[in-house]
Amino acid sequence: MICTYNTLIFSGLFDHHLTLAPKVETMYSPQSTKALQKETVDFLKKAVNGKIGAKEIESLRQVLRFHEYRYYLLNDPLIADPEYDKLYKALEEMEGEDASLVSSDSPTQRVAKGLTKAFPTVQHLVPMLSLENSYDSDDLISFDRKAREGTGVDKIEYCVEPKFDGGSISLIYEDDMLVRGATRGNGLEGDEITSNVRQIRSIPLSAKFSDYGIEQIEIRGEVLINKDKFAKFNQQLIEQGLAPLANPRNAASGTLRIKDPQEVKRRNLEAFVYNISFYVRSKKAAKGTANNLQTHSAALEMLWNLGFRSPQKEKKVFKGIQSVIEYCNEFESKRDDLPYEIDGMVIKINDVDLQDKLGMTSHHPRWAIAYKFKARQATSKLLNVEFQVGRTGSITPVAKIQPVHIGGVTVSSISLFNEDVIREKDLKIGDRVLVERAGDVIPYIVKSMAELRTGSEKKIQFLKNCPVCESKLFKEEGEAAWRCINIECPAQVVERIIHFVSKDAMDIRGFGDANVRKFYELGLLKDIPGIYTLDFNRLGELEGFGQKSLDNLQSAIENSKKQPLHRLIFGLGIRFVGETTAKTLTQAVDHLLDLKDFTLEQLQDLEDIGPKVAGSVFHFFSNKDNIQILKELEKLGLTLKNQKKQHSSDGNLTGTTFLFTGTLPTLKRSEAEEMAEANGGQILGGVSAKLNYLVVGEDAGSKLEKAKKINTVKIISEAEFLRLLKK
Repeated sequence: MICTYNTLIFSGLFDHHLTLAPKVETMYSPQSTKALQKETVDFLKKAVNGKIGAKEIESLRQVLRFHEYRYYLLNDPLIADPEYDKLYKALEEMEGEDASLVSSDSPTQRVAKGLTKAFPTVQHLVPMLSLENSYDSDDLISFDRKAREGTGVDKIEYCVEPKFDGGSISLIYEDDMLVRGATRGNGLEGDEITSNVRQIRSIPLSAKFSDYGIEQIEIRGEVLINKDKFAKFNQQLIEQGLAPLANPRNAASGTLRIKDPQEVKRRNLEAFVYNISFYVRSKKAAKGTANNLQTHSAALEMLWNLGFRSPQKEKKVFKGIQSVIEYCNEFESKRDDLPYEIDGMVIKINDVDLQDKLGMTSHHPRWAIAYKFKARQATSKLLNVEFQVGRTGSITPVAKIQPVHIGGVTVSSISLFNEDVIREKDLKIGDRVLVERAGDVIPYIVKSMAELRTGSEKKIQFLKNCPVCESKLFKEEGEAAWRCINIECPAQVVERIIHFVSKDAMDIRGFGDANVRKFYELGLLKDIPGIYTLDFNRLGELEGFGQKSLDNLQSAIENSKKQPLHRLIFGLGIRFVGETTAKTLTQAVDHLLDLKDFTLEQLQDLEDIGPKVAGSVFHFFSNKDNIQILKELEKLGLTLKNQKKQHSSDGNLTGTTFLFTGTLPTLKRSEAEEMAEANGGQILGGVSAKLNYLVVGEDAGSKLEKAKKINTVKIISEAEFLRLLKK
């Protein structure tokens, strides 16, 4: 038997951490919570100035135990991760300077406890330890110095890879079959979630480990939700009147513990594996078959070759720490370009024998360290809530907070979505709140810190009337949003115009939000048709509008008249109609006004259009005012005819349907779709029996897996697609 990445003795080193863990279930009253939070603030100030005294060490430990309890057992933190790390590091340094200060139940001497009760508890073959955190190049240089001193190697080879921000899992394979999946839990034991793990398509149900002479293996990984899929799933929740999920990380971790595997499947989880913690060689294994496990980078390559998603493309191997530092800085600058969330980089000594030589503490391995990116969480104060009116009349509460710097951006306004979110988060004016910003996702309030209230906080009163036109608000059955149904409401009119001129709609450049609002307030613009009858003589009298600006704006307005029909449909802002649905509606008609003759049943017969979307489209085209606006636009020169359908009916792709997924080698997806449509092809919104071709690029996801199950769908590359165009 071989246990890679350090052999650990369970009974001696780790068992006492569970028995000595505080009984936190009944430990903290509201009074003690408030006192501990006050101590937290005091210690954070002292940590910055380096003034925490040895006499305060037990109080510091108690503060850290309290925050472990909030984070691991309640999943309800009161401080941001970097703030916890700062206190933990302060305690670690104090204990490191004086061994007599170390106690067996210190947070630095155990793996934080935290198990859920929904699934059976299982023991990991090897404990899942935390990583030591670093925040700057000095920390990495110090880590390298200790590693060189501990190994006697002058220049160490490191493997550097992304630190995925999701839910940690452990996978066990025996005789090439997946036999168990588990959450991290407390590091020693986790929740057995095999049925949920089997729903994640990037985790193979079987893998030929036997080809490498391995009969049993334990692999570590991270479960994630792709940022685009997370945004779409949240949009679905909002449209159903439900509160959106907090962030991709919490959504992934929470999904792992859902009891219904079908719901897990619906959320499209992905998994990256990043470590082999344990393996047993087969007695029949040929000599040298496990050579792939002598370095960490080779182990990742083996997992990749066996069909797992490992950071094979993102990882880099470097000699010496300086190249590592440069790569970490480079990766941080492009973290938002990734399709998934990361919160740092992990630096590991590549040679497994050197890892074994360095060993580990009870908290973390000495051969690896996490380089954390700039904080994306912070605490602030909720100052006020304002109410905004959207283009469909929905009323959105917006939190105004004390400005706080998160991830390179100063945040002062945060959408609260609807009244139900305010109630579920129990928000009050004056609350301390935990704020998070992940990637390019709009910042949001994770939670209020009700334990810190002084009694001066005020309840948030939701409006009964529109804040702009004073009309009474209504809420449709089954929805969370209150709406102003006055179609002449100035706020709605302005928002509809802003949407109409936006990049993905009619793309009228130079006609941004500020100009729309300014023209409306001055009486120069009152509705969408008014865009095409603007008085440019009056515009020329306005400050900041020179002749060149006016010429550019006039040209952009004229060019918009030539936009294809699907852009016009999207620009109309019909509720629930996105870009894909707009294309579906375009394919169904020769002229836009044909849609006024469609029944609800006919609309639902169209690809990917359900009752809710069909009802919205039917309602829009049943409104005489909307029909009048469309007729005005046609008189003003806009194209309401489906010219693409008329001109491509004899194209060489006529009668065939396409869908594109993943990143194509040379084409943007929008370009490829336009090429297919120009040659008579039809773009579908999803994989179904109606699909003829799925064009697959790099990092293709669930669409590819679904298409493999439908025999009639042909899966092709970009090159094959281009050959189809030439036939």
